Amino acid sequence: MIKETVLEIVTTYGYFGLFLSLVLGIVGLPIPDEILMTYCGYLISQGMMNYTITLLTAISGSIVGISTSYWLGHRFGLPLVEKYGRRFGINEKRLDVVNRWYNRFGKFVLVVGYFIPGIRHVTAFAAGLSKMPFKSFAIYAYSGGVIWSLTFITLGNMLGVHWTKVTSLTHQFVFWIVGAAVIIALVYGIVYWRKRRRNKR
Repeated sequence: MIKETVLEIVTTYGYFGLFLSLVLGIVGLPIPDEILMTYCGYLISQGMMNYTITLLTAISGSIVGISTSYWLGHRFGLPLVEKYGRRFGINEKRLDVVNRWYNRFGKFVLVVGYFIPGIRHVTAFAAGLSKMPFKSFAIYAYSGGVIWSLTFITLGNMLGVHWTKVTSLTHQFVFWIVGAAVIIALVYGIVYWRKRRRNKR
């Protein structure tokens, strides 16, 4: 039901519908963001939307949404989770998971988190809650937003009338992107550890 409603909003209101849906979806409302962007990619393939404008709209929506989530965590913190968290899919259990990811993989979680439904808004909220400097947050979170938007809009455009197959492709993509992020984090950790050992000598 939600899926059909969101797709209808984009079909009716175009770029504005896409922007608003992404903002609300990233903040925490149950909106199928990946399906939404893939559908927009399909509309591009049919000549109903412009690729560049759609991409810029999606990036803008993701940036506004993720920044709002960060600000809510920074400004209101745990009291907001206790009072309204369940409505937006943010609870202490998910926050604990994301905090463990931060401890293991650092700020890369902000990039990878976009590709895991139900996690992206929690990563930003957790970053705000931990008082991460906004500049550091923005570098990683906004980069992730660009990659995320580019991925699904391009996939929809390439798949065309077969855009609904994106769900199965997404699972495969998430597996590889998370795997790549883990490898990068491990390499970074090893290099950092060796550098510290050399400095101690």
